[in-house]
Amino acid sequence: MTIYLDAVWTLNLFLDWLLLLSTQAIARLQVHKLRIFTGAFIASLIVPVTVYFPESYLVHPAGKLLFSMVIIWAAFGFRSVTRFLKLLLLFYFITFAAGGSLFAIHYMLQTQAAFTPASFLTVSTGYGDHVSWLFVAIMFPIALYFTKSRMDKQRFEQFRYDQLHAVQVSINGIPHKTEGFIDSGNNLSDPLTKRPVIICDRLFLQNWFDEEEWRLLEEANKQLDLDLLPKNWAYEFSVVPYQGVNGEGALMLVLKPDSILIELDQTIIETDRVWIGIQFGNLTTDHRYHCLLHPSLVHDASTQAG
Repeated sequence: MTIYLDAVWTLNLFLDWLLLLSTQAIARLQVHKLRIFTGAFIASLIVPVTVYFPESYLVHPAGKLLFSMVIIWAAFGFRSVTRFLKLLLLFYFITFAAGGSLFAIHYMLQTQAAFTPASFLTVSTGYGDHVSWLFVAIMFPIALYFTKSRMDKQRFEQFRYDQLHAVQVSINGIPHKTEGFIDSGNNLSDPLTKRPVIICDRLFLQNWFDEEEWRLLEEANKQLDLDLLPKNWAYEFSVVPYQGVNGEGALMLVLKPDSILIELDQTIIETDRVWIGIQFGNLTTDHRYHCLLHPSLVHDASTQAG
């Protein structure tokens, strides 16, 4: 078998550079690009070592672990043991995820190209015909992109779920429960009473209204005419001014609840000094939550042990 060392080295340098860039992006680190390239260059040195010194200590698992630690140190430096280990594990994870994706795509396509993963550092040895080289060069960046995209989405979802809390809203003596999201960007409050405004969507609020009453609510909201409200609800509503995302002022139809209870860790927060802003659509497409909570409720509401 003929091995073109310069071509194999170049491909591995490119792949290692992409791996380290992805590690930097996911870890959200500010690192000079030269350091990243230096780390990639050191990582690519495994190619001549593997070819010329196949019995080298660096080819064995313990040596590879030590070598990868040198790569992380060169690319990101050392500030603390915890930070260093997190970056090392992240580098491993991205490499395995991208390499596994590439292998799965290769298997699915069932090409005749010879593709043999050699190590966590290089993902592919580069042995094989020109089709396999083209496959790796094109598909590896795509696999990395989807790996990073999936991890970023998972991080966002985890953050969102960490902000979710059980909420019980009582209106006209009828309580219903849902999931509420603490929206740090929600600063909406009634300028007259200073009461905070939480937002509840259509699916949740329809627990208290029949179809005809909800139709009247929508009509009153469109025309900003409180006289169109259902007669038995007329004194429970008001309007609160707010600024839309386009910067223009608008009015929101709000409802006065009997009380709301928020389960926050081991504490129950209860208050009746709040307005419920009506969202006539859905807050989320997956219906994960139906209420946007005002952050001040966590600090200002009366608290009792849960």
